[in-house]
Amino acid sequence: MKKVIYTTMNELQQRTPTIMDFNSYAKYAVLLPLICQHDDVFVLFEVRSFQLRRQPGEICFPGGKMDACDQNPQETAIRETCEELGIKKEHITHVVPLDYVFSPFGMVIYPFVAFVNNAHMQINKKEVEDVFTVPLSFFIETKPQIYRVQFEPKPEDDFPFDDIPGGRQYNWRPRQIEEYFYYYEDKVIWGLTAKIAHHFARLIQKGEGESTCRDLLI
Repeated sequence: MKKVIYTTMNELQQRTPTIMDFNSYAKYAVLLPLICQHDDVFVLFEVRSFQLRRQPGEICFPGGKMDACDQNPQETAIRETCEELGIKKEHITHVVPLDYVFSPFGMVIYPFVAFVNNAHMQINKKEVEDVFTVPLSFFIETKPQIYRVQFEPKPEDDFPFDDIPGGRQYNWRPRQIEEYFYYYEDKVIWGLTAKIAHHFARLIQKGEGESTCRDLLI
C-alpha cells in the first residue's frame, strides 16, 4: 500500500489544481455593453421580459448559461448578447474579461465588458422588455448602497446531530452576502448586475489595464 501511495503522490505532482467540485457548478457569462453616444460612454442595461418565469422585469446585463456548443465563456456572452439585442457579432468590439464570480447558489459567472454598436439593435421581445442607458461616469462617481442578506443554516430532518460536537447546539458559522444597489432616475439596479458595474467602475478609477474607455474610442 505504501508503494502505491508514493506512486500516486508522484503522479499527482503533475496535476494542475483547480477549484474543488468545479464541474458541478453551472457556468454563466454576461456582457456589460458600452455604448458611445454624443462623444460620451454609456452602459446599456436590459429589463427582462415580464413573460419570463425567472426574475421577470428585473434589470440585468445580456447573458445566460453556457451551451455545449460554446467554446468558452466569452463566446457565451457574445452569443447571448447577439440573441437578446438583435445585433451581429461584428457589432461587439474590444471584449475584455472582468473578474469572475462564484455564487453561493452553485453558479460561476464570467462577466465581460465590450463596446456595442447599437445602431441596428432590435431587441428580442421574448426575453427583453426594454433597454436603457446610464452614463458610465455615474458609476465612477456614485458609491453603491450595500445591504447584507443573512443566511441561516437549516439541516435536513435526518441530519446526524449526534455525530458532531455540540449536537443540535452546534455553532454554525454565519453566512451572508452583500447586495449592491444603484438608484438612477426611476431605475433600481441591484444584485449581481450592480456589483459587476461597480467592479468595472473601480477598475476604470484605478486605471488598471493599458487604456481607459475613452482611449478605446480613439
